[in-house]
Amino acid sequence: MSTEQSTAPRTLAEDLRARDDEALSGLLRARPDLLSPVPNDLTQLATRAGTRASVVRALERLDRFTLQTAEAMAVGPDGCDLGVLGALMPDVEAPAVEAAVERLRERALVWGSDERLRLVRTARDMLAPSTGAPSPTGLGPTVAEATSGTSPGRMQELLADAGLPATHDPVSAVASLTALFSDAERMDVLLASAPRGTTEVLGKLTWGPPYGETPDAGRHVRAADAVTPVQWLLARGLLLPSGPGNVVLPREAGLYLRGGRAHRHHEPVPPSVEPVERDPQAVDAAAAGQAFTAVRTVEELLKRWDTGGPAVLRAGGLSVRDLKRTAAALDLSEQTAAFWLEVAFGAGLLASDGDVDEEWAPTPAYDEWRQHPTERRWEQLAAAWLTATRVPGLVGTKDSKGRVLAALGPDLDRSLAAEVRRRLLALLAGLPEGGAAGRDQLLARLRWDRPLRDGADGLREQIMDWTLLEAELLGVTGRGALSSHGRALLSGGHPAPLLAPLLPQPLDHVLLQADLTAVAPGPLVTHLAETLAVAADVESKGGATVFRFTPESVRRALDAGRSASDLHAFLAEHSRTPVPQPLTYLIDDVARKHGRLRVGAASAYLRCDDDALLAELLADRRSSGLGLRRLAPTVLAAQAPPDVLLERLRSMGCAPAAESADGDVLIARADAHRTPPRSAPVPVPEGPPVPDAVLLGAAVKAIRAGDRASTATRRPAVPAPADGGLPRSAAAETLAAMQAAVMVGETVWIGYVNADGAASQRVIAPVRVEGGFVTAYDHTTDEVRTFALHRVTGVAELADEPA
Repeated sequence: MSTEQSTAPRTLAEDLRARDDEALSGLLRARPDLLSPVPNDLTQLATRAGTRASVVRALERLDRFTLQTAEAMAVGPDGCDLGVLGALMPDVEAPAVEAAVERLRERALVWGSDERLRLVRTARDMLAPSTGAPSPTGLGPTVAEATSGTSPGRMQELLADAGLPATHDPVSAVASLTALFSDAERMDVLLASAPRGTTEVLGKLTWGPPYGETPDAGRHVRAADAVTPVQWLLARGLLLPSGPGNVVLPREAGLYLRGGRAHRHHEPVPPSVEPVERDPQAVDAAAAGQAFTAVRTVEELLKRWDTGGPAVLRAGGLSVRDLKRTAAALDLSEQTAAFWLEVAFGAGLLASDGDVDEEWAPTPAYDEWRQHPTERRWEQLAAAWLTATRVPGLVGTKDSKGRVLAALGPDLDRSLAAEVRRRLLALLAGLPEGGAAGRDQLLARLRWDRPLRDGADGLREQIMDWTLLEAELLGVTGRGALSSHGRALLSGGHPAPLLAPLLPQPLDHVLLQADLTAVAPGPLVTHLAETLAVAADVESKGGATVFRFTPESVRRALDAGRSASDLHAFLAEHSRTPVPQPLTYLIDDVARKHGRLRVGAASAYLRCDDDALLAELLADRRSSGLGLRRLAPTVLAAQAPPDVLLERLRSMGCAPAAESADGDVLIARADAHRTPPRSAPVPVPEGPPVPDAVLLGAAVKAIRAGDRASTATRRPAVPAPADGGLPRSAAAETLAAMQAAVMVGETVWIGYVNADGAASQRVIAPVRVEGGFVTAYDHTTDEVRTFALHRVTGVAELADEPA
């Protein structure tokens, strides 16, 4: 036996044991699920790396060519070398194949030397063809697998009709057929005698699927009786029965017909993404403008729900009717409104209030968010969107049970979303600044990067389309290209400083017009915007916002505690144009009428110094439902509550004011409704996150220590029990061994029973022995711990490493 063969790893665990710490860190970084929890030793790590769930997750994260390499290995002989693998991929350069094998080896999907490559058994079972399903390559099962249920007599018939010598050993018969189908020269001679039409039959099965239907599948056709191409192939084993009415082309024959190729087309190079050049400054300007609109839209949305939003559905989420109302109020489509709701929800600005009759309402974080400058507010929204697993595009679609998915509902999380979103933006970030890309090219690249991560019903393609749209709406991209602040967001930096210079500065003035409108030529400072929102109605939005003053809006400001003189002074201070006389007259006229009628709680009453006005109300047919009756010349009682009475009188053209029990005017300012403190929803990833360098280093040390404890050879002076139990020694011997280990800095093997009675083996390096306790570095847990000496069952010295 050669030295190379004797030192070759026999198992995946041995292969991992031979790797250095950097290689183990790379494995755990590529497959973070292997760290949940940290394996005890390398044997457990190898076992976990071969489980089906972990292998499926690892295969899903391979690019197309690396996956094709694994598929080629699955249809090739187990333990093949690079030369055999290269023959299965003849049109690919050797360095590309070697690089793909190295990527598989880094992920522990392949182990062994280049002369004897082994695909882990679970991956081979998943990727290799079987009698029930073809391989992803389109190849079928081997001759041995396809003939596993064939009788010895039938095997003899196949050998005879194929021109092979007879044998009574079924294993030899299978080997003989396999050798024939694997020999290109002998196959050329065999097929040269085939009847016309045989090539066409084989051509339909060559590139998959390798299964076909024929009524002759169950017949024992002999060469002398064959009259059709299918019967000729069945008689010689080139087609083998695979079920009632079905036949299959054996893998060895399929590879011969393909010229030894595992795939028809290999894709060692990813599809190119050609940039469409845009002016970087125009991209940033467009993205910044949309970023400003995004912040303003979210603020306007939550402002409308400031005193309490729509009810929460029993199953969670927002009703279709309330979504339509919200969309109409914001002048948006329902899908776009759902997106902004989800952005606010994901940023922790919107939540359910948790009351008995649950409502959607802003959170306390919303008030804090409003105090930040626009660029900081945008950064919070964009960061939440980037990592979110909720998919607003699914709103309005149906789940597998036929239920409509609601905005803000519990069923919108898709783990694929964050992955596709980040990968798509990374592709745009890889282009030159200002570079956009075509949708089809981006989709082709995503499919090459992760061919097995398409999701159900083409979900990946849908998420990509939604991401492109959402990135434009949010201002991460502009004109299809990634903006400078979008790049900073993607890289984990702070985009706010890059965005700030691009945003319009808030203004502290408006332009009052003679037609009772005010024009805001840009964004307004907070206190000006809030006051105008109360005293006027928004008539149009865009580059400039137009506010209109109406009797109702002025009354609203008076109800909120403003006086006529306050409004005159406010407008004079903040208008760059003189205050028009029509607006002055409107304010004075509404103020003069405001409060002439007073409404209080009786159920309710009306008080007015003008008894003629009260008489007019009593005579008005529109007040018949209020149950008005005169109590005194200046007082009427009503059977309606005060809020209903106020609303009805205002609809009749009056300007009543509410008053307290003391007769003072009540300021009708609705209290802001906030939820209790709420955390933003946590994304729902499919697996654990990628560990950082600190965790990786600690995990590798712990695994090494555990592996050392489980594989170290003990000195015969204190032999391990034959049943594999804990080491045993007397208390005095244990104390002496610990003190000696402290003096010489030796590492020892101990048995330990904790307070719960659980026994374990540990490898420790004692540091101090004092007061019945030993302080030591525990290599098994990779930490310094204190052990009670009376719980130590025994001590054994570790054998020296072999030279």
